This record gives sequence, C-alpha cells and structure tokens, in this order.
Amino acid sequence: MSIPAELRFATSHEWCKLEDNGVVTVGISDHAQELLGDLVYIELPDTGRVVAAGEACAVVESVKAASDVYAPIAGEVLEINPAAVDEPEAVNRDPYHTWLFRIKPANVADLSGLLDADGYAAEIG
Repeated sequence: MSIPAELRFATSHEWCKLEDNGVVTVGISDHAQELLGDLVYIELPDTGRVVAAGEACAVVESVKAASDVYAPIAGEVLEINPAAVDEPEAVNRDPYHTWLFRIKPANVADLSGLLDADGYAAEIG
C-alpha cells in the first residue's frame, strides 16, 4: 500500500496536498479505496460551498458500501474533479492522482494538525 510522504492525512482517510498557489487538493487514500472496493459513484460538493473541518461534504459509493468523504480542513470548495465523477474507478487505479476537490483553506496552518505519512501508517496499522 502506498502512502506518499508529501501528503497529509485525516484519520477519516482523506489525503491533502498543499499546492504552490495555497490551494489544498483533497482525495481519498489508497487504504480507503482498498476498503471500499470497486467505486461506482462519486458525489462531490458544489463549488463555493464553505465547509468546516470534519464536515461530510462528498460521497463515494462502491459495490460494497457508501461512505462519506469529510473536509480535512475548513475552507471554501474552489473546484471539483469532474473526471472522478465520470470515471469513479480511476480512484481505485490511482487514488493519489485522482483528486476529488480543491479547497481554499480558511487557515493553511490547519494542515499541521493532520497526520504525516508515518502517522497515517501507524493509524491504519
């Protein structure tokens, strides 16, 4: 299982990447997609939506279960990935390149409260 060192992780299995422009890209971890199985449907938040850290804001459904996706940090949803909606199985193939949405963080320092790769590896055992 892959856990990229440059990402931060929520205990609810979302990953975050701080982009050069200050925007945070969000997706679900390899571990999460593995637990869910083959994804068949993804519902993403509306752009412009303001989310709180830990707020359910998206849904991923697999042949086995549906699961909420939580905002790992507070902020405004700036962009969604329509390719993930059109082809949910892309998340199964490459979860760290198939992002779900991008957030303009309310406070970029909130990222420091998330797990690093080692912390996430310990969390998932």
